[in-house]
Amino acid sequence: MTGVAFDLPGSWVWDFWFADDGERYHLFFLYASRALHDPDARHYRASVGHAVSDDLRTWTQVPDALVRSDAVAFDDLATWTGSTVRADDGTWFLFYTGSTLAAEGKNIQTIGYATSADLVTWTKQPGPVLRAQGPWYETIDSGAWHDEAFRDPWVFRDPDGDGWHMLVTARAPEGPELGRGVIGHAWSADLRMWELRPPLTAPSANGFGQLEVTQVEVVDGRPVLLFSCLAEHSTPARAEARGGTWAVPAAGLLGPFDIDGAYPLTDERLYVGRLLRRRDDGQWLLFAFRNADEAGEFVGGVTEPVPVFWDGGRLVAGEAAAADA
Repeated sequence: MTGVAFDLPGSWVWDFWFADDGERYHLFFLYASRALHDPDARHYRASVGHAVSDDLRTWTQVPDALVRSDAVAFDDLATWTGSTVRADDGTWFLFYTGSTLAAEGKNIQTIGYATSADLVTWTKQPGPVLRAQGPWYETIDSGAWHDEAFRDPWVFRDPDGDGWHMLVTARAPEGPELGRGVIGHAWSADLRMWELRPPLTAPSANGFGQLEVTQVEVVDGRPVLLFSCLAEHSTPARAEARGGTWAVPAAGLLGPFDIDGAYPLTDERLYVGRLLRRRDDGQWLLFAFRNADEAGEFVGGVTEPVPVFWDGGRLVAGEAAAADA
């Protein structure tokens, strides 16, 4: 397992994402106190931390970005994974998942955002701005899962200059339970008002129950989609691969995406793989968090970056891949 670039001695650190202001790199991450003792309890105690770096290897923690709101609010249980982008007027937008409990104890996930002038002081805006709705997306009343999945917003500019797009971890209302995961989609002209659109993928008998923490990029001229899913949340055909982060062939930033053609980029020891292009030389790098040790116990902490390259039609990661290239 690769070395760790960022961790906290008193907290578990897991999902994360980046922003680059042109001078420093910014790491936003979920964390929760180890005083909980049970790492599975971390999800409902998650806050969004913040660290900065000049070289992507040495990180300095700075004031937290977000914490959950007081009840009653769409994010009064936890603030979960998101993405950070800069608008044309210089305002930074941090999109995040708000989680709250329904009456029956299931958690409902919706999308909100906060704004900042400097990436340090964040102000939550009224929300949520997006939630799961039929007929395209599964809602809490289906009873199939423990949650209403609508989380992990990944926001990026339209490649043709027509506003902004958001990819969302969601599920379709029909299909096999462990193959029902889809990539939700929304569009905005100004980052503030969002229009929900049909999913960009369909459920599959050879698919995944959830496509977590999506990211789409053009790596060395080729578009690729990343998402994460563990064996217990996959169809049997996928579970055998014991993948953590998966890569998907893509025709463009908005697809089509060949989910049936997904292949593991990491095994289940590493989760939430994130791609970032290094500013000084243009090299694409992969980060992840340490999901499990040899005994299967949760570890946490963001890994050191490793380079990624294309090997034929597949994206591969690691120093060995760099040497081959």
